[in-house]
Amino acid sequence: MKNNRFAGPVQAALRQIIALVLSAAVVVPMYMVLVNSFKTRREGNLMRMTLPAEWLWENYSTVIEQGKLVSSFFNSCLYAFSGSAGVVFIAALATWVLSRRTDRGAKRIYLFLIVGLFLPVNFVTLIRIMSALGLYGTRIGIILYYLGANTAFSVFVSYGYFGNVPRELDEAAVIDGVGPFRTFVSVIFPLLKPICVTVFVLTFIGIWSDFTTPLYLINKTSQWPMNLAIYNFFGRYSQQWNLVFADIMVTVLPVFVIYLFCQKQIVSGLTSGSVKG
Repeated sequence: MKNNRFAGPVQAALRQIIALVLSAAVVVPMYMVLVNSFKTRREGNLMRMTLPAEWLWENYSTVIEQGKLVSSFFNSCLYAFSGSAGVVFIAALATWVLSRRTDRGAKRIYLFLIVGLFLPVNFVTLIRIMSALGLYGTRIGIILYYLGANTAFSVFVSYGYFGNVPRELDEAAVIDGVGPFRTFVSVIFPLLKPICVTVFVLTFIGIWSDFTTPLYLINKTSQWPMNLAIYNFFGRYSQQWNLVFADIMVTVLPVFVIYLFCQKQIVSGLTSGSVKG
């Protein structure tokens, strides 16, 4: 009895300790980057956790001007928002069809999409295909790549959620003479807000933080996203860590803000389809 009485509090304390350790592993590096981004060059190179002796807000203006972050920020927003919005709509439409059909063909298509999650990208073949289509080195080309690359994962995440959407809605729309596409846009899609927000944020974070794909598929500095701009900036200012840290903070801020405002929807979207009945 004594063991059972103390087992609960001990387990709760262990969970709290593990949560604190995991949180510290994320918060401490971010704190170090933040405080050092406001320091002088000498202080920043020491990489200490102390607050700066003098807060240099001009580090950020220097980074934005010298690192050409305005155009890079526009490119990152274009790729991330366009790719994420397109993936949300395509994945929702595909998942709706696959979840409503019960034949073997639909299940095979779903499994075929899931297999795509585990296959590596062959950039040599991809570049040749995009060059043949006139898409290599273009903004529309990399957006189309992101649409294709993220659809499989988005369908996989969305599939379980559609079990909570009643089939009676489809049948009622058919009885009222509504076509399939209008049924999806007007009836089904408005009910998918939690999972759509989840897919959008996860895809947005993946595209925003992607470094390898733009490195291979973009050959013009004017089309670089912020990740490549940081890489180029670090090459020129590798001895000025205060500016490098400021550059990193400018890049991660949009993702942090979006996740902060959408975290409840993300949790709701990921857990809604996990329990049925």
